[in-house]
Amino acid sequence: MTYARYPSLQGRVVFISGGSSGIGAELVRAFAQQGSRVAFCGTKADGGQALIEELSAAGVPAPWYTACDVRDVAAYQALLQRVMAEVGPVRVLINNAGRDDRHAMEDVTPEFWDERIALNLKHHFFAIQAVAPAMTAAGGGSIINMGSVSWMRGRPNLVGYTTAKAGILGLTRTLARELGGRNIRVNALVPGAIVTERQNALHRDPVADQAFLDAQCLKIRLDPGHVARPTLFLAADDSNGITGQHVLVDAGIAQQSVIS
Repeated sequence: MTYARYPSLQGRVVFISGGSSGIGAELVRAFAQQGSRVAFCGTKADGGQALIEELSAAGVPAPWYTACDVRDVAAYQALLQRVMAEVGPVRVLINNAGRDDRHAMEDVTPEFWDERIALNLKHHFFAIQAVAPAMTAAGGGSIINMGSVSWMRGRPNLVGYTTAKAGILGLTRTLARELGGRNIRVNALVPGAIVTERQNALHRDPVADQAFLDAQCLKIRLDPGHVARPTLFLAADDSNGITGQHVLVDAGIAQQSVIS
C-alpha cells in the first residue's frame, strides 16, 4: 500500500522514548522515512544500532540514539537537553516507553507500584516539562502520549500498568489546556492488541489470536504500522486543530467493554 507523506515533518526534530523495539522501532522508521530528524532512546547501550544500520542501508538519514532509564528523571531530562543541544529543539515528542509485565494484585509491593508508575506514566510528564520551553520558542509542536485500551477493558493482572495508562488520559487533557496557548498540542494515541516481537514471545498463541479477533470489530491482527501511521498524522501540521484527544487504534476492541 501507499501511505501519506507529510511535508511538515520534513526536517522536524522528533524524539521517541522506547524506540529500539516493538511499536517504538516502527515509529522511528516511520518518522525517519518522512525525512524527520529522529532521536530516540532505549535501555541498552547498543539497542539502537540495528535500527540505525537498517535505516542507513535504506538511504534514510541515521537517527540519533542513546541509552537511558526513563525512570531516572534527572538523567532523562539531561538526555533531552543534550538532544536539543545536538539535534535541535524537539518539535514532536512521543512518550512511548513502557512495559506491560503481568502481576497478581497480591504480589504488588509499594516499591513495585512506584516502579510501574515511573515506567508507564511519570516520565511522560517530566519529558514534556523538559522540552516545552524550547518547543514554545520554536513556534510550538505536537506531543503524543502512548496509552493503552487495557484499562478500558479492565484487563486483570495488570493493575500497575492499567492505572498508569488510565492516568495518561488525565495528563493529556490537562496539559492540552495548559500548553495550548503556546501552540503545543497534546494528544494520546491508544493502541489495542498489537502484534510485536515481545507479544509473540510471551503471550501469543492461536487461542489468544482468536479471542482478540472475536472481541474486535475489525477481524485483523494489528501490527506496529497501524500505530505509526496515525501517530504521523497527529505529529504533522495536517492535524493542527486537534488536541486533548484520546485516539484509539484498537480495531474496535474497546467497543466490547462499552456494550457488554
